[in-house]
Amino acid sequence: MGLGLLAVAAAAAHPALLHAQSARVAGTVALGSQLVDRGLAITPATPTVQAAASWISSTGWSVGLSASAEVRSPGRIVQTLLQGSRHWPLSGDWQMQASVLYYRYSGDARSTAYDRGEAGVNWLYRDILTFGLSASRSIGSADRRTRAAADLDFYWPLTEHAFVSAGAGVAHVPPARYSHYRQYGHYRPGDGEGFYRYGHVGLMWVDGAWRLELDRVMTDLGSRWSTRDMGAQPWIATLSRSF
Repeated sequence: MGLGLLAVAAAAAHPALLHAQSARVAGTVALGSQLVDRGLAITPATPTVQAAASWISSTGWSVGLSASAEVRSPGRIVQTLLQGSRHWPLSGDWQMQASVLYYRYSGDARSTAYDRGEAGVNWLYRDILTFGLSASRSIGSADRRTRAAADLDFYWPLTEHAFVSAGAGVAHVPPARYSHYRQYGHYRPGDGEGFYRYGHVGLMWVDGAWRLELDRVMTDLGSRWSTRDMGAQPWIATLSRSF
């Protein structure tokens, strides 16, 4: 999903949590160095706080809601995420998950992103490998095209508490408001054409309900997108606690 964004409402999508079906309600709070979604900056390089709650049924259904805000303006929500999902075991090692998500942006985030709806399918191998395909449509944008994305994420234990994580993906460039169009919210024809690539490599420390993650983020928007200043900071840190 996203570094810094954490998608804590979508926590049920994480392979490690798909086994915790006895816990019908789960929550997460997190502090991150920036809010990021698929390698793109949703907020400036400023600390963000995130909170989420998920309801997970024993039949594989789950519903989650999360909200994110900049620490300097905690009363102003910059992103809200609502997710519904269903997962199925395919074998002893493989699981499959289908999800529907709705992203809503406000505040400063509206200058770089539009509300969107997204549907996706993920295949999960144990707690190690996740591959996902998704399609999304912007809401409130003059661009009505469907945008696709593919993501591959990898987790590997180094010790009892330490893990290495890596991920890579490709997605359509989303429509965005240019800064000099911001007051009007205009979409310029040709925005969001083509694909961009993103990825990360990082270390994660897990101790009970606590998780600390540091990631090196890479985003390749191409030379023609460099002026849009959409790329995330190269280093993203996230501290979270689950309940």
